[in-house]
Amino acid sequence: MSAAEGQQHPISIYLWIWGLLFVLSACSYLVDYLQFEGYLRWSLILIFMFLKAGFIIAIFMHMLWERMALITVILLPPILILFLIWFMVDEGTYTFLTREIMFSAPDFVPETPSHH
Repeated sequence: MSAAEGQQHPISIYLWIWGLLFVLSACSYLVDYLQFEGYLRWSLILIFMFLKAGFIIAIFMHMLWERMALITVILLPPILILFLIWFMVDEGTYTFLTREIMFSAPDFVPETPSHH
């Protein structure tokens, strides 16, 4: 086997993943069609989005068959960014709730600006 040939994967893998992506896309559209609301809607949309992206990266971009070092170099930065986004959302929620408690206190009286 020459170096130019490379590794061949059965076409059935690609067809199965293509079909699975079609089903996941149909489920994603079904979320809108059934008019889910609130956190359930966005959770389902994000779950389907991440599943589709994961299958595309793993199979069509051939990450499933790459070395662990390459996988780590490519996937670790987005995972860290998602962690930092979650951290900022958590901090923002804490700040919002703290302000809500402070400004809705019954003894809180805002000062009016004085006009000289």
